Amino acid sequence: MNLFYICPNQSFLFLLFFTGLLVILSIGINRFMIRHIRIMDIPNGRSSHNMPTPTCGGLSIVATFLVGVVLIFFLADNITILKWHFLGFAFSALLIAGISFYDDVEDKPYIIKLTTQFVAVLIILLFGIVIDKVTLPYLGIVQLGWLSYPISFIWIVGATNTFNFMDGLDGLAAGTAVIVSAFFGAITFSQGNIFVCIICLILFAGSLGFLTYNFPPARIFMGDVGSTFLGFVFAVLAIIAGHYDYSHISFFVMPLLLFNFIYDTFFTFVRRLLRRERVMDAHRTHLYQIFQRIGYSHRTVSLFHYFICALQGTGTFWMVNIAGNKRLFVFLPFLVFQIIYSIIIIRLGKRDGLI
Repeated sequence: MNLFYICPNQSFLFLLFFTGLLVILSIGINRFMIRHIRIMDIPNGRSSHNMPTPTCGGLSIVATFLVGVVLIFFLADNITILKWHFLGFAFSALLIAGISFYDDVEDKPYIIKLTTQFVAVLIILLFGIVIDKVTLPYLGIVQLGWLSYPISFIWIVGATNTFNFMDGLDGLAAGTAVIVSAFFGAITFSQGNIFVCIICLILFAGSLGFLTYNFPPARIFMGDVGSTFLGFVFAVLAIIAGHYDYSHISFFVMPLLLFNFIYDTFFTFVRRLLRRERVMDAHRTHLYQIFQRIGYSHRTVSLFHYFICALQGTGTFWMVNIAGNKRLFVFLPFLVFQIIYSIIIIRLGKRDGLI
């Protein structure tokens, strides 16, 4: 079997050195963009900032990813993933980033961006990266058959847009990406999934380098080129980790890591749908946006979500160490918390006339 090989040296020091170089690269790209590339985000009625601010800082994350995967491709020598799957994953991720960057610069209609996402996801499916089975309470392992394709499609498109929708405050998406990649990298490393671990280190490095300039008060914004790219890559990594490496980590690990983002997006979508609002129109009524608008700073709201994401990360270690058919129960305490949180935020938002 033609397998792909990676990581010439699996020692901790090598991984630390590799990650450190990529962090420096990401920081350098952001410094250059702030000083020399004047692609600006001009405030409007939906903005949470008041001054024109450089955007497209997500290019540093994409560039770091590109350098990292090129190094993996040419220096690999340890078994992990089929080369065919690797190429489909890398090409689709860069396609998403490229079109999102074009949208950041030209501000095209949302339908163009969504169409590109559909194409990128179809490429992933054609390369054979799909959710082919899940383990459910009382049912055990369920083979999805032909449902693998629509379920995989919905998951990837949904996660891609979820990360994009949640990139509305200084440091929120970038800091979450740092935490998610750190926890997912640690879990995959502990389970022997070297490929996904290395990709997580690359994402961690790119996001951390960007966060040094995006943490409140932000000096540069991520833009769609960063947020849609991160959402897409995290979604595909969840499938790869679950079905295309030796460790076969539960697919549900990534949804748990991103649960606060997924809940906010789903809750807001359903709420606006029930109110017969135009759900595709831009707005400022996500829970995290209301949280900030009732009087809390970008830093407070972002740190709150970092804390929740870290708790969810802790929950993932619990998840991977219990029986597969019981893993979904790990979501319950986080779901209860999110329900209570949403009730409080909505009440405060109505009190202040924000919704």
